[in-house]
Amino acid sequence: MLQVSPPLTEAKSPSRRINVRIRWVAAAALLVLAGVGGLAWWSTHRAMAVQYVTLPAARGTITRSATATGTVNPVLTIIVGAYDSGVIQNLYCDYTTQVRAGEVCARIDPRPYQAAFDQYSGQLLRDQAVLDKDRIDLARYQQLAAQNSIARQQADDQAYVVKQDEGTVKLDQAYVEGAKHNLDYTDIISPVDGIVVSRNVTGGQTVASSFQTPTLFLIATDLKAMEVDTNTSEGDMGGVKEGDKATFTVDAYPQRIFQGTVTQVRESPQTVQNVVTYDVVVGVDNSDLALMPGMTASTQIIIAQRNDVLRVPNQALRYVPGGPSAVEAHGARTPTSRQPQVWVLRNGQPVAVTVVPGLNDDNFTEIVKGDLHPGDQVITAEGGSQVSGQPGPPHP
Repeated sequence: MLQVSPPLTEAKSPSRRINVRIRWVAAAALLVLAGVGGLAWWSTHRAMAVQYVTLPAARGTITRSATATGTVNPVLTIIVGAYDSGVIQNLYCDYTTQVRAGEVCARIDPRPYQAAFDQYSGQLLRDQAVLDKDRIDLARYQQLAAQNSIARQQADDQAYVVKQDEGTVKLDQAYVEGAKHNLDYTDIISPVDGIVVSRNVTGGQTVASSFQTPTLFLIATDLKAMEVDTNTSEGDMGGVKEGDKATFTVDAYPQRIFQGTVTQVRESPQTVQNVVTYDVVVGVDNSDLALMPGMTASTQIIIAQRNDVLRVPNQALRYVPGGPSAVEAHGARTPTSRQPQVWVLRNGQPVAVTVVPGLNDDNFTEIVKGDLHPGDQVITAEGGSQVSGQPGPPHP
């Protein structure tokens, strides 16, 4: 019997199946590679369009100021004390009393001083009478001596007595004058026209002036003219000078801004916990008597000011596309080493504009020179991003 061999194609079918699988795997790999390559191409040809935060360049005022705290005080405050010691017998002035120069504000019990004055006055009268008698005797002795009726020595002795009497009388006059002054000092008077801002004594109180003059009243000459004594940091003193404008607020009127002028820059330092400050005096008109002595003032002293200048936000001068890390990655200069510039959004694209900055404050910087105009949209920051077919911003 003849045996029929199987067909050749059937004998090779396993190898054929393997080859088909290999082709499918290769095709899949090619598709993957093509996809990756396409994605890479797409990534290199499409960039993320940055959304910019912009603000317009505009004309306005730039003010640089020094901030300080201070105390509102009258321009001139007179300390009224007591020269005599004793008991306050009468009190005529109180807080906010309007006084005139020479007006009696208080009186110390004058009786001890009146007694001393009377004593020295009586002693003066007695010694003056003795002097008058001795002068009459001297005249008579000189006449008798001229007639040789008495010895010349007797007339000379009488002249010596008269000289002694004159010295005694002069000494008595000094005692009387001193006692009169002490008696007058029992009246505590105001030396100026003004208003009593402080009273440190009460009726019946004993004041002792033996070692230190006690302060009885503080009298402000004019509360319509006040001043602010500010504690200004030493770092700000280089720009502060007399005549500078100043503004300040007080807690009593938080919505009101008071205007003043620097009237004095005192060179005496005040050191508290190694912090050095200087007293800068700001004068202010207080015609409406709104300000009261002792109020705390938050003061801004205007060191420099420019009006109607082209200005941009300070953030615009600090902005760098992509941030400082992106600048350094591209080998460019850092924001601190590059020339001052701002980025302006023109036709939807950021354009670097080199500028010359001038005066700056906490918010704006003056642009002295540069291709920048009012209304130009300067970039201050980068916001979110979206896919776009446009290229990204150029790096500086």
